[in-house]
Amino acid sequence: MARHSGRGWNGKVLGAALGVTMLAAGASVWTAQAGAVGTSPKASTSATQGSAVKPVDVTIAHASDKGARGVNITIDDGPDPVWTPQVLDVLREYGVKATFCMVGTQAQAHPDLVKRVVAAGHRLCDHSVSHDTTMDKKSEAFQSQQILDAESMITQASGGVRPMYYRAPGGAFTPYSRKLAASRGMRPLGWNVDSKDFERPGTDAIVATVEQELPGGPTVLFHDAGGDRSQTVAALRQILPRLKEQGYSFGFPVR
Repeated sequence: MARHSGRGWNGKVLGAALGVTMLAAGASVWTAQAGAVGTSPKASTSATQGSAVKPVDVTIAHASDKGARGVNITIDDGPDPVWTPQVLDVLREYGVKATFCMVGTQAQAHPDLVKRVVAAGHRLCDHSVSHDTTMDKKSEAFQSQQILDAESMITQASGGVRPMYYRAPGGAFTPYSRKLAASRGMRPLGWNVDSKDFERPGTDAIVATVEQELPGGPTVLFHDAGGDRSQTVAALRQILPRLKEQGYSFGFPVR
């Protein structure tokens, strides 16, 4: 999986995350007490919703629950007040469900959009607090804070719906982060097709990349934040009906 770099918005998210982490410290002390993977963190009631968290497989998921002709649409880095509604509109138009990998600070800032994603039948994915693509180089304590605080932020923003997956920023997974996420019921989530939409290469280029790489695997990576995502919206409008015409069906990553 390619590691994305040069994201101009990353510094802003990091700065916001520091403030959020300080403000949330009292409410999420449990994240620093995660301890060894396999033990139960002292999660807030809102994070667990009063039910036991069921561990899932620690391996990185790529397959679709729709089988060999299934496609998983995954949308990263939001929610964003400009682009997420437009992405949701296109998905609704073509009857497609997707997995939204949300940054914790973005979810906390836009809970209305998180709730809208859930209400439309899409799934949530933990994409860390601050989108640090060097997480695999950081301490286990840092990884724990990023994963568990984001889980709490997303769950609270959604009104109680927990993320079902964890996608490491830039694919920076570690054995520790995978085990921790899985112990919290979040399947580590990879991708097979990087649409390169973040680079804004043009709508036609995004569509061509997806069509060329899709035979290699069903999970496709798009973005709904981090800059102008008009090309992403336009590409989805072309790709979704075209794939349906080719006999593909849209599902969710396996858990």
